[in-house]
Amino acid sequence: MILRYLLVLLFAFPGFESNAYDLIPKPAFQSSTKEICLLAPGWQWDVSGDSTEKAKYVYLQFHQWADTMVHGYFPELGPLEPHKGKVVLKVAANGKANPAAYTLDFKPSQITLSASSSIGLFYALQSLKQLVFQKFKDNTTLLCGHIQDEPGFAWRGMHLDVSRHFFTVKEVETYIEMLALHKMNVFHWHLTDDQGWRVEIKAFPKLTEVAAWRNETMVGKFTKTKQKFDGIRHGGFYTQEEVKHIVQFATSRMITVVPEIEMPGHSQELIAAYPYLGSSDTVPGVMMTWGGTDHILNPYPPTFQFLFTVLDEVISLFPSKYIHIGGDEALKLHWKRNAKIQKFKDSLKLKNEDELQSWFIRQVDQYLVSKGRSLIGWDEILEGGLAQNAAVMSWRGEKGGIAAAKMKHTVVMTPGTHCYFDHYQHQPKEQEPLAIGGFTNLEKVYSYNPLPAELTKEEQQYILGAQANVWTEYIPDFKQVQYMCLPRMAALAEVTWTKPQTKDWPAFQKRAKQLSAIYGAMSWNYCRWDL
Repeated sequence: MILRYLLVLLFAFPGFESNAYDLIPKPAFQSSTKEICLLAPGWQWDVSGDSTEKAKYVYLQFHQWADTMVHGYFPELGPLEPHKGKVVLKVAANGKANPAAYTLDFKPSQITLSASSSIGLFYALQSLKQLVFQKFKDNTTLLCGHIQDEPGFAWRGMHLDVSRHFFTVKEVETYIEMLALHKMNVFHWHLTDDQGWRVEIKAFPKLTEVAAWRNETMVGKFTKTKQKFDGIRHGGFYTQEEVKHIVQFATSRMITVVPEIEMPGHSQELIAAYPYLGSSDTVPGVMMTWGGTDHILNPYPPTFQFLFTVLDEVISLFPSKYIHIGGDEALKLHWKRNAKIQKFKDSLKLKNEDELQSWFIRQVDQYLVSKGRSLIGWDEILEGGLAQNAAVMSWRGEKGGIAAAKMKHTVVMTPGTHCYFDHYQHQPKEQEPLAIGGFTNLEKVYSYNPLPAELTKEEQQYILGAQANVWTEYIPDFKQVQYMCLPRMAALAEVTWTKPQTKDWPAFQKRAKQLSAIYGAMSWNYCRWDL
């Protein structure tokens, strides 16, 4: 309280300004003076002290970016020269409980980045990156001052569906770079769905030989009649070595990769490769259209043996706490029509197919817990009863997330109303790329608050954060992925980082224009929302 009071007095003193640094997400606290910090050629990095190795790591990250963004101009790592400016990197315990917290201090001949961990120092780096690029000329002129910052939510996520359309390793790396710039820390990688299986599983080679490829793809808007197809075989998969590389690439940018392996629905591609896993006598092909399918995994022991073997390999590739198992839109017609499955359901004393799905999910939940991991799924996993250890990703509005939080289960909010980046974002929609539907513009994303008023303060503690989803039925190439994400990702970044009471839509628009300059310099495709 005393520190807060002193800061208030400091702001009241003439010569200090707040909100002087045009950063996204907006920092928790910032102040500046009229003095100038002139970052000029000849400045050097100071990575001396106990934190040398971590500081050097951050330096190398920054220098790689500087070569790309500002044509090699930035301080060099080397012996410090007298009378030259310096950028000091500090990783040391500072009493902050949040490892993502950081501070930035600007003085006439010194910039200091400090944090209690390399995570916080990396976020300080991202802030400095934005400021340097905004001001970069022959010299970088910044106001002297202070930034003290930390995120509001632990889960600041972006999802990418690579099943409907496959993206290369390089494109996935670029997507991760986009997340890093915005201080997002979770990459939800949707690896399997009816239209394609995208990760190598050595125990089951048909998953990449058969399930990873569809014969052709529907063209235009989905209809049940008069469908058109492109006649082009589509697919691909990531080898385990490529997956390990991407996970490490993300880890170096303080991003956790959460894999999604869909079950028991959205698994037609899996059944196409291994028909004995299905619940009907019909053997499907890998799906070539969008929308739902009646094909669903059967609930017998061989299916779980298969899934547990798959999950063992997935766990070996992904160190994340959470493993996403989908659980959404599981159409149960084949369960209802299959006399053997009905008899099996009755033997478990289950009332209906929703309870059978809940039982199915509980088997997977228990297995993941036995491996030291946690299950997360879409809010349909609430139907029939929520598994004991499961976390919920609430996409059909907030109702599922609210119910789960009241049950003291952790929740990630991702409602379609505000967090589906496959929706249109600009008017008139007729001039936009074909999208699945809906309308979610930048202001609507920015208006979102992940903490529902229906929850008590205690219940709100179960909300881990929020995430945007990028489903790619109508996003056939990576340039369009970027267009659908940018600058909406910037709005979500601020939603998940900045305190709701300090958000300011007009001020955000100004800062977003500054950030769009980086998008352009990186050749990232983005929506000109202000035109």
